[in-house]
Amino acid sequence: MSTQTKNKQLLTTIFDALATGDTRPFSNAMADDLRWLFAGEWSWARDWGATKQEVRDNLLRPLMAQYPDYRSTAEEILADGDRVVVRARADATTLDGDPYPQAYCYVFRVIDGRITEVIEYCDTALVERVLELPAPPPS
Repeated sequence: MSTQTKNKQLLTTIFDALATGDTRPFSNAMADDLRWLFAGEWSWARDWGATKQEVRDNLLRPLMAQYPDYRSTAEEILADGDRVVVRARADATTLDGDPYPQAYCYVFRVIDGRITEVIEYCDTALVERVLELPAPPPS
């Protein structure tokens, strides 16, 4: 099986689990040197960490704490070498009761079966309207 096929299968497995609310396959696939970036020029656009722990502490935990239940479903997965692009959607509700029908496009970099980079594109107006920006990491 080619690296490209393995990488696509990894993300397929992850998003199949995320569709049921299971984040473990995603967490297990994160490399220790993971970087997560929001693209564009808006309040969330930044590099959220250089390690798996920083990304979890600075972004993922504060973000996921804003939902009572979160699920994301892949609509399309394309792979080319070490890059996997996933178009996905979420139909969630925030703790404040705000609907969160998000559309995503993720660009993942996968090296040796581990996710080393995530570049996230999403509906920025929706994020700005209903989510609280996590505090910046301590300097």
